[in-house]
Amino acid sequence: MSVQNPVFIPGPTNMPEAIRNACNMPTIDHRSPAFGAILHPCLDNVRTILKSRQAQIFIFPSTGTGGWETAITNTLSPGDKVLVARNGMFSHRWIDMCQRHGLDVEIIETPWGAGLPAERYGEILKADSAHAIKAVLATHNETATGVRSDIGALRKAIDDASHPALLFVDGVSSIASMDFRFDEWGVDIAVTGSQKGFMLPPGLAILGFSERAMEAVSSAKLPRTFFDVRDMAKAYSGGGFPYTPPVGLMNGLKLSTEMLLAEGLENVFARHRRIAEGVRAAVRAWGLELCALSPDIQSDTVSAIRTPAGFNATDIVTQAADAYGVALGTGLGEVAGKVFRIGHLGSLTDVLMLSGLATVEMCMADLGLDVTLGSGVAAAQEHYRSSHAAPARKAA
Repeated sequence: MSVQNPVFIPGPTNMPEAIRNACNMPTIDHRSPAFGAILHPCLDNVRTILKSRQAQIFIFPSTGTGGWETAITNTLSPGDKVLVARNGMFSHRWIDMCQRHGLDVEIIETPWGAGLPAERYGEILKADSAHAIKAVLATHNETATGVRSDIGALRKAIDDASHPALLFVDGVSSIASMDFRFDEWGVDIAVTGSQKGFMLPPGLAILGFSERAMEAVSSAKLPRTFFDVRDMAKAYSGGGFPYTPPVGLMNGLKLSTEMLLAEGLENVFARHRRIAEGVRAAVRAWGLELCALSPDIQSDTVSAIRTPAGFNATDIVTQAADAYGVALGTGLGEVAGKVFRIGHLGSLTDVLMLSGLATVEMCMADLGLDVTLGSGVAAAQEHYRSSHAAPARKAA
């Protein structure tokens, strides 16, 4: 694998040099005001990126998986019932974690490639007159299938059922890349990580807790120590962590959030949408289809692309790595070998994306698929050119 080439996996994503340098900093006293000057801007900026005024932000030395564990252990008790749809590998893994923690998990089996069925959630919640369901779990952007779900519709289903369940949302591959509305959607816990939209190395679990979620913390009986938000909140008030913090990563997060806010959140979202639409144009030009079953649920951060029946999609990923030194994503779980994935999130531009699409075309041609070199690249180019809408210049 060549480190000169950008990666086109759904995470970890490419790092701007400035952020990489920000993580590479001298040792400081993490119990001094110097660390507080890093910590508090991170908390404030993440809250802004979540589009929240009131969320309490927590940042743990971990990954998104640790964020899931933080969410459930701080708010639930053994035997509590949770409702969740399984529509991909990452929703499956959250289900597995809940089951390992002794929770009663009601699963809505959903086709891989479909979005979360808000209506079905609503039917189950309306039938739960005893309010046995304590939390509803949702994956905003299913990274394995390239599917974005409508969290606003899910909130409406909960409200229409007049159900008090907490709403937990996995935004690992969406937050800081796609529009996320913590307050408007009535999210109680949002979970993300450092290595995707925030353009950092893995190592930080980033969460937002609502007031309702914080109220649930005091009565929750699942064990937690490292991930106890009460300890973290107490330490934050003094400008530190309850244990040694990852200072370099936090310094990188401070710069990352500043860069995202300087670009403007709506511009960040528009950039991701534009790049994704170019990828989708290329897929159509290749005569292939996305795993996402309809255009309205196609992700703006990752595309899972189906290959013809009988063809092992993983061969494209292997060829890209071996022949061209480029990283693409493999299929996972039920779609392993049936799709390959192109990550288009984080530190990425139209021009960089064109290089990834060109590599995919070379790999497909190398492996004997019926593809015309340049067809997908040209389709993406047309989209990018029209999106920028630069005025034409007349010849002198």
